[in-house]
Amino acid sequence: MAQKKFNPVLTFFCCLLALVIGFVAAFAVYTYLKRPSGGDVYVSGELQIHFLELGNKATGDCIYIKAGETDILIDAGSVASSTDTTSAYIDNYCTDGTLEYVIVTHADTDHIAGFAGSKTSPSMFSRYECETIIGFSLTNREEVNENGNKTTYGDYVDQLELAKAGGATYYTALECWNQTNGAQRVYEIADRIELEILYNYYYENDSTDENNYSVCVMLNQGDKHFLLTGDLEEDGEEKLVEYNDLPEVELFKAGHHGSKTSSNDCLLSVIKPKIVCVCCCAGYNQYHAKDENVFPTQDMIDRVSAYTDKVYITSMYDESAKGEYRSMNGNIVVTSDRDGVEVNCSNNNTLLKDTDWFKENRNCPAAWA
Repeated sequence: MAQKKFNPVLTFFCCLLALVIGFVAAFAVYTYLKRPSGGDVYVSGELQIHFLELGNKATGDCIYIKAGETDILIDAGSVASSTDTTSAYIDNYCTDGTLEYVIVTHADTDHIAGFAGSKTSPSMFSRYECETIIGFSLTNREEVNENGNKTTYGDYVDQLELAKAGGATYYTALECWNQTNGAQRVYEIADRIELEILYNYYYENDSTDENNYSVCVMLNQGDKHFLLTGDLEEDGEEKLVEYNDLPEVELFKAGHHGSKTSSNDCLLSVIKPKIVCVCCCAGYNQYHAKDENVFPTQDMIDRVSAYTDKVYITSMYDESAKGEYRSMNGNIVVTSDRDGVEVNCSNNNTLLKDTDWFKENRNCPAAWA
């Protein structure tokens, strides 16, 4: 039988075709794996947003974010000793001692006490190397009180100056929005994950309510969005909607710890959140307020219920334990990757509506019935 003649040209083109087909197939698989479930824009990498318990019953915010190799801290807790609890938690994730970004939303004590620090509980600015610090643009707070004593805000300013002297770059939120002095409006913090500073009317206009000065942040991961607005109140929320093109979001941190004056329909109807996290000690009447103003309020719950029942609370007040706090959900961790968005908490994953505290202290909205 005659032997077939070897054709080097045909063999070359066959090998080239196989290589091209293999490359296209590999790229298609890679692209598929990077897509979020049901999404139109692929997600690269993992994003974690941690809402931390503060080690005490005082209401306050401390939010740690891990995006790839980037570590971000938003606010630092309710009292100076908060740093003992929150830094111990953050050290499990931030292993190099560097926070690439620190955001200070506004000058209220329950957000800056951990930055102010104390002799026994060092400032978060000194516990970590802080590369870029983004702060509020305006405040009504004074550095010294009427008795001539340094305020928590005054201690915060001192610690901020030390951080800047140590090499930290500082921008105000308004500088970020205007992209002046080297500041950016959008920072790419990991592959296809962005930290966006939104425009707040009160970055450059006075308010009688300190909460309205809050730095407002959107985390963007492909077609998934996560909104954090500090303690922004209704007037601020209305203007946030007016001046920004806000998308629907996977996650919304309830404004002002679940107060009745935040998380209003003007904002919720636009962002339509799927998950709502509340940083508070449920039921603790810290400010001797009327019952209807104790966090998380019935008004906030009623409004949020129209959009989601996935509401999580960090802590709760425990009268039986000598008036101390205990975990409700505990440290709340929202993770977003190619498989979707999920919530896992250090204590339990029980939805607010299913907790004994809710059944005993709040009315169930019709949407949750």
